[in-house]
Amino acid sequence: MLHTLAAAMSNQLQNTSSLNTLNWFSQEGRNSTTVTTADLLPVSVNPWEIVLCVTGTLIACENAIVLAILFYTPTLRAPMFILIGSLAFADLLAGLGLILNFTFIYLLRSELASLLSAGLLIAAFSASVCNLLAITIDRYLSLYNALTYHTERTVAFTYTVLVVLWALCITLGLLPALGWNCLNDESSCSVLKPITKNNAAVLSVSFLLIFAMMMQLYLQICKIAFRHAQQIAVQHQFMTTSHASSTTKGVSTLSIILATFAFCWIPLAMYSLVADYRYPMIYTYATVLPATCNSVINPFIYAFRNPDFQKSLWVACCGCIPTNFSLRPRTSSDV
Repeated sequence: MLHTLAAAMSNQLQNTSSLNTLNWFSQEGRNSTTVTTADLLPVSVNPWEIVLCVTGTLIACENAIVLAILFYTPTLRAPMFILIGSLAFADLLAGLGLILNFTFIYLLRSELASLLSAGLLIAAFSASVCNLLAITIDRYLSLYNALTYHTERTVAFTYTVLVVLWALCITLGLLPALGWNCLNDESSCSVLKPITKNNAAVLSVSFLLIFAMMMQLYLQICKIAFRHAQQIAVQHQFMTTSHASSTTKGVSTLSIILATFAFCWIPLAMYSLVADYRYPMIYTYATVLPATCNSVINPFIYAFRNPDFQKSLWVACCGCIPTNFSLRPRTSSDV
């Protein structure tokens, strides 16, 4: 009887142990299922980030074409084309920065990735704006000192200017990684996190100063163009229709360049001065997107409009030059 009782108790213990084991496995199954389901939930993607990523891809493709044409065309080595190449390289980096920023946000979330992305975008867009200023100065000097321009503005001088320009922009891009960020103090963040509000204000004021310099230089270019037109009119007792049309076209082109630049960058510059991280993100996206679009427009203004560049582009694309294509002399409209 004791043997029977012992056997019964043993069977009961085994059954209890089996039930506990089944319950444990069942609980583990539910837990693992819960974790796996959470891990597999789709990540909510911000539509604005998608638009910026697509814009970055377009920027990268356009400016890669510009750089390829400049690199494989030996005749495009004048200081003007070197500056255009530097602008295209800056915009190419800006496009890649937008793509990397999208990748870091949704695939590689870390403070280091955020700082690297912010630094790349600051350096690239700063270089883009500074290159636009350098091109404006180059165009002004080519008209103001037309006789001595080609002897004073050598290729070596242009490269020296670009080295200084890029060193400054790279330094600005390194600041977030060197501690000039708001990751440890969210109250000091600007609308462009992780950039601090003070740093964003400095960048915005610097941009406004650059825009004021460009506006002044373009006004001087217009004055020089009209003065040249008047001198020609005095010499020939009249102003030819073609020259008058060229001067008018030059002024119109300069107006379009300034208006485009202002429309793209001034909203972000002004918004960065008055807003901070507490403002709705939709306002930030609405001002950042036009600024990035400036890098989409730059190749059309400074590269694709140039007759020499157009000739090289035709040769690269189809191996020929259209019969109705002719290289016209450079005028004040070629800015």
